[in-house]
Amino acid sequence: MTPTVKQLRAFVVSAQSDSFAEASERLHLSQPALSLAIRKLESGVGGALFARSGRHMTLTPEGQAFLPVAVRLLNDWTEAFADLTELFSKQRGKVTVAALPTLAAGLLPPVISTFGERHPRVNLSVHDVLADEVGQRVREGRADIGVSVPPLDSDDLAFEPLLLDRYVAVCPEGHPLLVGETVAWAALAGVPFIGINRLSSARQAIDRVMAEVGGTLDIRCEVNQIATVGRMVAAGMGISVLPALSFRQIAAAGLGHRPLVEPVIERRLGIITRRRQPLSAAASALHALLRERAAEAP
Repeated sequence: MTPTVKQLRAFVVSAQSDSFAEASERLHLSQPALSLAIRKLESGVGGALFARSGRHMTLTPEGQAFLPVAVRLLNDWTEAFADLTELFSKQRGKVTVAALPTLAAGLLPPVISTFGERHPRVNLSVHDVLADEVGQRVREGRADIGVSVPPLDSDDLAFEPLLLDRYVAVCPEGHPLLVGETVAWAALAGVPFIGINRLSSARQAIDRVMAEVGGTLDIRCEVNQIATVGRMVAAGMGISVLPALSFRQIAAAGLGHRPLVEPVIERRLGIITRRRQPLSAAASALHALLRERAAEAP
């Protein structure tokens, strides 16, 4: 028979007391209930743990050998539940997020700041990666939450939309494309262009739309970082196309932008999780905060 926690506690407190009367008072148990717990424990382990003499008791050699083991077991039990309580109360834990660079730099910073203030003992790790890798990291359990465009081949992934983003033409100040309030996609053809990484979801969408309108981009340079796009455009090296969220990260003197139309292209951005894998309490708190922040976004 496996001893119960109640029996172990009865044994340890009794061993650390001068009498069963004192032990029963400390445990808030009647003496008959305490004696029954000790007898069941002794029956389960196969022998006496106490030598009784009237109201007094002493540990048998077997009881002396078992006492440190019982103390350790009780401490492990208490610590295990204390750890679990801390996890559920978000006092401790770890959350890993995989996010598009656009969202890692645009949406996440205020979310991370607020989360850190509310749950300072939860470790938060953010990986800014391309869309395909966001889904893959969530699928493989290397990320608790993904923040990205809807994943492909997503039978095992859930996508919760958060917001819609549109594409904008980014130009140096004074560029002819900034004259109107909007820019048609076809007007980008033949204009010196600074392209972002061909593997990014945004670049793939840009190339797809240009093919649909029958235009060809005059790619002068390709870069990986959105900030680099902004500096090159501001320097007059060409124009570019970025998601509106991305432009807000690099908006600075020397840059202008206009919404792209004909067609108007919107991309859905949201939270990716595993369908059959519940989130931890800490990850759920971050999930709720992302939704809250997205609802406040302009």
